[in-house]
Amino acid sequence: MKEKIIMQGSISASLGALAVYAGIMAVPIIVLIVMMIVDYFSGMCAAWTRSELSSKVGAKGIIKKVGYMALIVVAMGADYLIYSGIAAAEIDIGYNMWFGLLVAIWLIINEMISILENLGKLGVPIPGFLTRLIGRLKISVDKEGEKQADEKGD
Repeated sequence: MKEKIIMQGSISASLGALAVYAGIMAVPIIVLIVMMIVDYFSGMCAAWTRSELSSKVGAKGIIKKVGYMALIVVAMGADYLIYSGIAAAEIDIGYNMWFGLLVAIWLIINEMISILENLGKLGVPIPGFLTRLIGRLKISVDKEGEKQADEKGD
């Protein structure tokens, strides 16, 4: 009976932690999906105006975006493994699950860069400050990811 209560408690705690993490990841994943849709359609419009529209290229783009979601799953898995290892060792370092979030943000920034490129191909004037801002965001996220990876690897 005692083992059953411990097992139920462990499963409940794990599911609760997963629900909290999924809640944290919900907004970035929704934003990423919106950005992927806008990027896909802006890319199709740019290709159409240049007479370069191709179903093969379009299918490759969709497969690439599915790969983005797989990348987030891998990063979330890394977060889970690190968190579980720290918890199993009974070490409290105040670890927050970062890698899934960082990867999602990094992909959102990449999609924004791609959208700007597609808009430029369509002849839409792009403010230079916006391009520079997004470039700086990407650099900042890259640096934070490297910092987090170095801290977790030590």
